[in-house]
Amino acid sequence: MESGHMQIGEVAARTELSLRTIRHYEETGLVTPSARSQGGFRLYTEADVARLMAIRRMKPLGFTLDQMRDLLDATDRLDAADLPEGEERDALLERVRTYERDAARKIEDLRVQLARAEDFAATLRTHLGPVDGIGPAAGEPGGEARPR
Repeated sequence: MESGHMQIGEVAARTELSLRTIRHYEETGLVTPSARSQGGFRLYTEADVARLMAIRRMKPLGFTLDQMRDLLDATDRLDAADLPEGEERDALLERVRTYERDAARKIEDLRVQLARAEDFAATLRTHLGPVDGIGPAAGEPGGEARPR
């Protein structure tokens, strides 16, 4: 195999994405293998892995495939050797800024959701404590020192 190229299995292991997911992202145009082996196997580079990692990070924030494609297009164009200038560059930067603000809002929403889930789990533990002895430990909200 050519130096610097990885087969899809290695990429899947490195990105913690399934083979099926990587193929789906290829089918939808989010990522394209940099090369194919003589036998037709997909071959990826470090840049391809970085792109898949960016996609993996966008997914839990609820970005759609179209939004991912749009953002990746903007960042690809900003990272290109022939960097756009003037109004085109400004428009690309504004697209990226918009996605950054959207990501920040989604992260805050997830923090609120996580805090609520933690509060709910703590409430459940307080109800379980008297029944099976696994209530909050000392130092936790609702917990008190218990003899050992």
